Amino acid sequence: MTYNVIFSDFADKQLSKLPLETQNRIVSTVKRCRIRPFAHVKKLVGSKYFRLRAGDYRVIMDIIEDRLIIHVIEIGHRKNIYKKLH
Repeated sequence: MTYNVIFSDFADKQLSKLPLETQNRIVSTVKRCRIRPFAHVKKLVGSKYFRLRAGDYRVIMDIIEDRLIIHVIEIGHRKNIYKKLH
């Protein structure tokens, strides 16, 4: 039972602006959590989304269990990522 990973256009754009080494780390971290995503992520307080650590960067995602989809919504540095979320 493997989840499919879908990047939003916004997350894709954010990822492309990062250094190649950082991009590879983030992509491999997201791929690693496809089997059992809830073992790798933490729920964001007051939100339906989850966060995944990838070094100094955070991946904000929504996990759609009934369709086995991990929807990556936003990617950013840990000092900036939480300021934009509501």
